[in-house]
Amino acid sequence: MNDHMTNDLGWMLDEAVRMPEASHAILLSSDGMLRAHSQGIGRDEAERQAAALSGLQSISRSTAEFCAEENTPWQQTLVEFADGYVFLVAAGQGAYLAVSATAEVDMEAVTYRMQKLVDRLGKELTSPPRLGSSA
Repeated sequence: MNDHMTNDLGWMLDEAVRMPEASHAILLSSDGMLRAHSQGIGRDEAERQAAALSGLQSISRSTAEFCAEENTPWQQTLVEFADGYVFLVAAGQGAYLAVSATAEVDMEAVTYRMQKLVDRLGKELTSPPRLGSSA
């Protein structure tokens, strides 16, 4: 199966990075499977990042009681590096949207665009849990 056939939602993710200083976008499931990626990142790298970001989301979710109640729903994780950021947001049941950007990006604009994309795509960004999965 070629990349075009397995990356049907990729063109929608390209919209999330059509802004100054935004780099890549990937859509992943809660079990770390890549659902789609933007043009600027290869499939192998996107798959590796999807697995890592799934773990990051799980760790973030497990720290909820540090902020509020243990069962408070996770919504977003932001990781800052010397040269940029990784934004990770909930994108429906069992699906997450991640965007990477340089340090000069307008952070508010990125999160706004990500939320608009999640809102607009609704069902298409929902990844139902696989049988036997706890997430």
